[in-house]
Amino acid sequence: MPEISSADFARLRDLRAGAPERVADVLRTRTRRPLLADDGKLFIVAADHPARGALAVGSDATAMADRYDLLERLVVALGRPGVDGVLGTPDVLEDLALLGALDGKVVVGSMNRGGLRGATFELDDRYTAYSAQAIKDAGLDFAKLLVRVALEDAGTVATLEATAKAVSEAAALQLPIMLEPFMSSWRDGRVVNDLSADAVITSMAIAAGLGESSAYSWLKIPVVDDMARVMAATTLPTLLLGGDPSGSPDETYATWADALALPGVRGLVVGRTLLYPRDGDVAAAVDVAASLVHGLEDRGRSAAPAHVPHSSTPAPAQQIPPLSVPEGSNA
Repeated sequence: MPEISSADFARLRDLRAGAPERVADVLRTRTRRPLLADDGKLFIVAADHPARGALAVGSDATAMADRYDLLERLVVALGRPGVDGVLGTPDVLEDLALLGALDGKVVVGSMNRGGLRGATFELDDRYTAYSAQAIKDAGLDFAKLLVRVALEDAGTVATLEATAKAVSEAAALQLPIMLEPFMSSWRDGRVVNDLSADAVITSMAIAAGLGESSAYSWLKIPVVDDMARVMAATTLPTLLLGGDPSGSPDETYATWADALALPGVRGLVVGRTLLYPRDGDVAAAVDVAASLVHGLEDRGRSAAPAHVPHSSTPAPAQQIPPLSVPEGSNA
């Protein structure tokens, strides 16, 4: 994947303002691939956090606020060997499509973003992004949803009902759908997820039973203590989420490696940990995770830096969808 230049971003803005129909065209004609790699594993980079108002990484409350910076980091990550695809909301995925970054990648559409971080209605997590039908129509490969279960919050039942309908619709469309379940509760005015093994197992049991069929259901779960017992709780294909860990990178990678070795674990879905590493080297962080998932060795380093300045050399024209905007557009 080439570097992104200021000219590429200018094309992106012009396309969005003057030729919005190109979004559907680019998605429909992109090069697609099988869901799983040859080794049966999957490594997805996640970027669906901003649409929930979750812009923080560690102590930086607005780390993900700069959309151009986020896109640059995503393009670097998607260009690394062993990165199978990306997870995002329509705005992020459509930006990446117009930048030519989705060819040959597994593209996962994020569905429910209504439970905004910090809102009083956070657990009434309505489906305000993709529907399963929209994901299918756009030629995307996978659906993803979040289902937080708070036994003391009445908003949970509406989320469960909507989630069951989404799972049923995805199964009818033969669309794989990734369920990310948590047992959650209000604590000191904010929603906290219970990361004990028992709670994760309970959330998995609830999520697996949603919908009219589980044939296309996958699980996306956190890495917690006693992962062997956790993975014994399901036969569904399972991906591990990265979250925003507070420990050292080496400790994080070690826990991922142990969990990836368990039966039923198919790979990783990681976002902030890799896109915003402490040392700023996105490519190196992604390479470590890809090696854990796919066992790649002697990977080497690409010429793409971890953070590409906007003034860098323009990418080859064929990598960016040709500009087609009405004459006189100044967007």
